[in-house]
Amino acid sequence: MHDHVHPHEPLRSDSRRVLTLALALTLGYAAVEAVGGWLSGSLALLGDAGHMLTDSSALGLAAIAAWLAKRPPSHRHSYGLGRLETLAALFNALLMVVLVTAVSAAAVARLLNPPPVQGAIVTWIALIGLFVNIAAAWLLMGGSGNLNVRAALLHVMGDLLGSIAALISGVVILYTGWTPIDPILSLFIVLLILISSLRLLREVVHTLLEGVPLHLNLAEVGRAMADVDGALSVHDLHIWSVSAETTALSAHVVLRRIDDWEPVLGRLRDLLAQRFGIDHVTLQPEPVETIVQLDPRARLRGGTDGCATTQNP
Repeated sequence: MHDHVHPHEPLRSDSRRVLTLALALTLGYAAVEAVGGWLSGSLALLGDAGHMLTDSSALGLAAIAAWLAKRPPSHRHSYGLGRLETLAALFNALLMVVLVTAVSAAAVARLLNPPPVQGAIVTWIALIGLFVNIAAAWLLMGGSGNLNVRAALLHVMGDLLGSIAALISGVVILYTGWTPIDPILSLFIVLLILISSLRLLREVVHTLLEGVPLHLNLAEVGRAMADVDGALSVHDLHIWSVSAETTALSAHVVLRRIDDWEPVLGRLRDLLAQRFGIDHVTLQPEPVETIVQLDPRARLRGGTDGCATTQNP
């Protein structure tokens, strides 16, 4: 006998909205940079406009993934398409690593052979970009905070830090003419972005490998379930992320009396939802007699890993 609980809550509309708005802002700023670069003859601004278009592609991919993830489960995809958001986060994090490598190579080349830079134009365009990227980052930080949105935020934060670096370098170049400041600041910024990208990649891979969500502790969840009134122990406990907003759990629950299952199930559901935020639960009840029949020598004891174990005397 299985009890399967998975309340559906439409949590994705917020992430789709903020991703779309951030995409519009990023595309708009890319156009401003392209026009400014064309009018000033600045190759640096035209190149950064191309970088912004790349980030716009990343935001667009994140928005499409969030839109597809809202599709209901089907016969071929019984969990729905929520994992598309995780795959989009993986792609965007890898893309960010590639961009960091490219920017680092360009920064080293500029250190070896500093090109002329028009400080005034760079300063004004960077100032505009700073406000645009602050607005985009503010929108994304107010979203759902799932892996997909965080990957998109990583791109925007990279642009925001780039705007700050460009603003500082533009002012320094404008007043001192010291052009190496631009690649030096760029190398510092890409180091920070690389650290964030690698952290995000670790979490994405962990999710794709069906790992226990990083904010949950398997042993703690198991102990809490075993402490519920009417439950003797818990075994075969598994916790994983189905999608960006849905955490799933399955377990076998050993009972003193099988007739107590309905109230025990209600208490377990409330515990998992309210304390741990787990909203997709599959539980199988097992009377204690079943465990004894499987191995008459076995006796139950509390497992140190949060799950029930059997130990032969």
